[in-house]
Amino acid sequence: MRTLVYRAAARRDLIAIFTYVAGESGSTETARRFVDRIRDQCRKLATLPGTLGRARPELRPGIRSFPFQGYVIFFRVTDTDLEVVTIVERHRDVEALFQERP
Repeated sequence: MRTLVYRAAARRDLIAIFTYVAGESGSTETARRFVDRIRDQCRKLATLPGTLGRARPELRPGIRSFPFQGYVIFFRVTDTDLEVVTIVERHRDVEALFQERP
């Protein structure tokens, strides 16, 4: 099993997703459950052997993506870690986003 690591941008994304879902639903409980499901999916990805998701070399070397309920989880995989880089709404201009972020 790989160690699951969240980059600072991914942690900020989870907070932003929580805030958005809470605002749209009117329920912090609904927002918490949704963010928990995203985190559960990240944990699941870290436990799976082999190559995961879709390679995204057009964004950065080593970046992969995995869709989840209207969002896309972007991550890197090493022998020991699964590093969640960012989590974005699926309709975002991902190429522009990766140009903006270091």
